[in-house]
Amino acid sequence: MASLPDKSTPPRTWPDGEALLAALSPAMVDLMDELSSTMFCAKDVTGRYVLVNRVFVARTNERSRRAVLGKRATDLFVPQLAERYDQQDAEVLRTGRPLRNELELIRRLGGTPGWFLTSKLPVHDAAGHLVGLVSVSQDLREDDADDASMDSMARLVAGIEERLGQALTVADLAALAGCTPAVLDRRVRRVFSLSPRQLVLRARVDRAAELLVGSDSPIAEIAVVTGFYDQPAFTRTFARLTGETPSSFRRRARR
Repeated sequence: MASLPDKSTPPRTWPDGEALLAALSPAMVDLMDELSSTMFCAKDVTGRYVLVNRVFVARTNERSRRAVLGKRATDLFVPQLAERYDQQDAEVLRTGRPLRNELELIRRLGGTPGWFLTSKLPVHDAAGHLVGLVSVSQDLREDDADDASMDSMARLVAGIEERLGQALTVADLAALAGCTPAVLDRRVRRVFSLSPRQLVLRARVDRAAELLVGSDSPIAEIAVVTGFYDQPAFTRTFARLTGETPSSFRRRARR
């Protein structure tokens, strides 16, 4: 069974947790504990923490992994954020689609906030059954990202989401972020490892994927509402970035 190398790990777990642990690579799990600025956790399908690393424990009010494992987000984080995490988890588990590079402010109960970039991926066992998810959250303060910069990026992401159907120039994006185009480029590359245009394109493809799975809207309509010139342009771009056409993606996701 995979386990983090720490004496505080409980000697037992529950059936849902056992299935998740068995599906995880021991080497990957051990590697997560070497990270110094990234939170790692694995949750079973009921939302209970099965594995966490030292950085994760440090962001809670608990002193050991033993005290964290088996708990849920509502036990460890402020209610508003715990609810958001639960919603994220439910979406990943429902759709089977990863959550990538979600900018968020993580606060422990009674603790100080910190900006993190979070990604979550579903985990399946050898038979293909969904057994939980894994999550990593990178502490952006380690990159000397001040609160003003992170607030700027949060406003940018929200603005892009609200305007996906519109043509967005670099000047438009800079205005959303409240900075110059040059500063915008530096901030986006530092936080997301993308250019501003790539950030917009990824947001459009992510939204399109959600609509393809979660709605019966025609592909041409999805192309328009996510900001592509027309259906052929959407199909070419979507296939280039995902490896399959929108129609094949929809069919596969609904099997």
